[in-house]
Amino acid sequence: MGVVTDIRSRSRSAKLPAGASCEQAGRSGKRNVSLFWRIFSLNAAGLVVATALLLGPVTVSTPVLAGEALVLLVGLAALLAGNAVVLRIGLTPLHRLGRAMSTADLLVPGTRPEVSGPAEAAQLIATYNTMLDRLQAERAAGAGRALEAQERERHRIARELHDEVGQTLTAVLLQLKRVADRVPGELREEVTLAQEATRAGLDEIRRIARRLRPGVLEELGLASALRSLAAEFTHHGLSVQHQIPGDLPPLAPEAELVLYRVAQEGLTNTARHSAADRAALTLRPLPPSEGGGVELLVRDNGTGLGTAAEGAGIRGMRERALLIGADIHFQPAPGGGTDVRLRVPAPPGDRLADRTGDSP
Repeated sequence: MGVVTDIRSRSRSAKLPAGASCEQAGRSGKRNVSLFWRIFSLNAAGLVVATALLLGPVTVSTPVLAGEALVLLVGLAALLAGNAVVLRIGLTPLHRLGRAMSTADLLVPGTRPEVSGPAEAAQLIATYNTMLDRLQAERAAGAGRALEAQERERHRIARELHDEVGQTLTAVLLQLKRVADRVPGELREEVTLAQEATRAGLDEIRRIARRLRPGVLEELGLASALRSLAAEFTHHGLSVQHQIPGDLPPLAPEAELVLYRVAQEGLTNTARHSAADRAALTLRPLPPSEGGGVELLVRDNGTGLGTAAEGAGIRGMRERALLIGADIHFQPAPGGGTDVRLRVPAPPGDRLADRTGDSP
C-alpha cells in the first residue's frame, strides 16, 4: 500500500521487440506483389500487345481511318485505366499512413494503421508502427521518471509544510492564546480574530499537505483513501457520492497511486471547471471475463468537455494511465456531464493464476 518507489521498471517492460512488426511485414510482403512489379507488368503487357499488333496484320493508314483511330484510342484508354487502377490500389495504403501520421498521439495507445497493400507499402507501415511503439515506450519511461521525481518533490514539500510551517503556526497560535488571556478587554476581540485567522491558515496548510502526500493511501489502503478524497471534495455546493467496496483485488503500489491521482484530478476538474453540483466516485473490480483488475469511474453532472482542447490535467491523467498499461477514456455522461473511466488491468501474476485456477 506504499507510494511508488520506482515506476520506470514498469515502463521498460512495456517495450516491444523492435523487429517484430517488420518481420510480420516481411512475411506478408512475400504474399503480395510489389508495386514495382504491378506497374511494370501492366506496362509490359501494353507494350507486348502493341508490338504484336504492329507485327501482325493490323496496319495504320495514312491518313488514319476512323476505325483505326477508334482502336488506338480504346487501347490507350485501357492502358491508362489499368495504370490508374494499379497506382490507386498501390498508393491507398500510403494515403492511409499519411492520415494516421497526421493524427498520431503517443498518449492514445493502440491506434495503429493496418499493415496492408503492396510489399513496399506494408513494410513502410510496419516500420512506422514499430517506431511508434518505441517512441511510446520511451515516452512512458521518461514520464515515469518525471512523475517519480514529482512524487518525491510532493512528499518533500508536504513534509516541510507539516513539520516547519505547521509547527510554526501552532507555536504562533499558542502565543496568541497566552496573549489573549493578558490583553485588556478592548483588544481581546482583535487577538481572537488573529487566533481564528491563524487557525484557519493552519488547517489550510494541513489540507494542502494531505493532498500533496496521501498518507491515508500508505497507511489504510486505496479504498479508505478514495473515501477520504470524496469526503474532502464534498463542500461548497458539490456533493460527491462514492461506491467503493472493501474487497478489491490486489494491485501494485504504482497502480494504486495512479488510481488515487486520477480520481483526485478528476474531482479537481469537476470542482473547478464543470459547474456541477453532484459527482460520483465509483471503484469496482472487473470480472475475469473482462481481464480482471479494477475500473474507476468519476462522473459529474456539469457542462461536459465540449470542444475545448485537452488541458494539462487530462494529459497528465493519460500519461499516468500509460505508465501502468491502463485504458482511460473521457466521454459524455448519461444525462449530461463527463465520465472519466480508468481501467487498470490485473497484475500478470494474478491473471496467470486465474487462468490456471479455471483450468480443470
